[in-house]
Amino acid sequence: MTGNTGIIVAFVVYMALMLGIGVLCYKKSNSLSDYLLGGRGLNSWVAAMSAQASDMSGWLLMGLPGAVYAFGTGQIWIAVGLGIGTVLNWSIVASRLRRYTIKAGDSLTLPEYFENRFRDKSRVLRMASAVFIIIFFTVYSASAFVSGGKLFSTVFGIDYQVALLIGVLIILAYTFLGGFLAVCWTDFVQGLLMLVAILAVPILACMAVGGVSEVGEALNGVSPTFLDPLKETNGQNTSFISIISQLAWALGYFGMPHILVRFMAIKDQRSVKKSRIIAIVWVIISLTCAVFVGIIGRAFVTGLYDPANGVADQESIFIRTIQKLFIEPGAFVPVAIIGGLFLCGILAAIMSTADSQLLVTASSLSSDIYKVAIDKKASDKKLLWVSRIAVLAVAVVAYFIARDPKSSIMDLVSNAWSGFGSTFGPLVLFSLFWKKTTRSGALAGMIGGGLTVIVWDYIPMMPGADGLVNLGVGTGLYSIIPGFLISSLLIVVFSLVGKGPSQDMVEEFQEVALNKGDS
Repeated sequence: MTGNTGIIVAFVVYMALMLGIGVLCYKKSNSLSDYLLGGRGLNSWVAAMSAQASDMSGWLLMGLPGAVYAFGTGQIWIAVGLGIGTVLNWSIVASRLRRYTIKAGDSLTLPEYFENRFRDKSRVLRMASAVFIIIFFTVYSASAFVSGGKLFSTVFGIDYQVALLIGVLIILAYTFLGGFLAVCWTDFVQGLLMLVAILAVPILACMAVGGVSEVGEALNGVSPTFLDPLKETNGQNTSFISIISQLAWALGYFGMPHILVRFMAIKDQRSVKKSRIIAIVWVIISLTCAVFVGIIGRAFVTGLYDPANGVADQESIFIRTIQKLFIEPGAFVPVAIIGGLFLCGILAAIMSTADSQLLVTASSLSSDIYKVAIDKKASDKKLLWVSRIAVLAVAVVAYFIARDPKSSIMDLVSNAWSGFGSTFGPLVLFSLFWKKTTRSGALAGMIGGGLTVIVWDYIPMMPGADGLVNLGVGTGLYSIIPGFLISSLLIVVFSLVGKGPSQDMVEEFQEVALNKGDS
């Protein structure tokens, strides 16, 4: 029996467990509230682990370690930014957003909350929100599918297209069946598995190299500045724009629907406080270890990044490290099973984000578009099935985007992260903390922020070495910075120049701010 047998055993057991949770939760999802928010009954551990597992995705175990592996510790500022963003999101947004969504008509989705918060009878705000969610989450889901395809292809040596299809079908199955409850419980299991894997692998790899000093010597041979976060591997100083752009990832958290919806679903205020501590500890440990995977991996596995020879397979460093530690040819099955479980940690990271993204996109299609524009009298049961069908539809589109095996996980995640952060981040903050925010300001800020990212990242308009390039490439500035600033400016300007908020909006805002009637 070979190491591959052990990997197959680990993967089959893991995926069977995820599908089992989906079937179990299917029986408990009897209403739209159950399917989209789990009946607002998440306990502290499930809410925290689910929020962070759905946050990090395959990017945590593939994209971030790959960036550090290829370009050195000058890439750690993204991790620092994400750590700051997590702390701020749980500290200032979670509790108040939960209270406000309950007060504002018991809103089940972020677009519904915006509509109720700003008394938008035209429903334009809700529809525009849903459109942006569908656009950016389809790209985001595609990044998770790419991660899954690369994982199965690398581990099992199968064609990327076949590997991609396998990953998509597994994620679809339990998301389609169990909805939010299944997603959160699978995310809880997956978050624990991710944590174990990312803690153990860099420690074991460091021991295999021979210790910290040996790792340092090997990295010095790669580049004397590899371990200097203020320098590039070519010896040049890391630019101010590069550091600010990486730290700006923190801004994205305020606009992530799949993370914010976890805040909305926590069962009570006491659970929010406990969840905050769990989530912050989890994310600090995970991001730190992910960086060390890239650092130690560069000393342990060579040859994954050599642009001079057209080699850029750095995003597979976590997979290659596990294979070298546990699954070299001839490995005993029990040892390979352990390696297989660590590889399942990568699959867990991928699945825990993709399922959440599919579900939030489906909720926007069913609750914010179908019910608003197509069938205003749709029953709860009908909307439940529309949501399930929407999960399938979005997955199909994301699958076709992900079919290119050369797709970069880092690029896809970066674009979607910026899109959400700029479209919804400022609006979430202003809606929660500035009582003068109006419907006009909300709509202008949302559209302005979303369009800024689309223009910045996708429309060539600056001269480059090989012709016109987009503003992101030309300036080196991450699109979330201009997007967030423009959105914030538009919210303030349009809120101040137009008709102010109604009296009942102001009273509702004050009740939420004073924490009246909450448990």
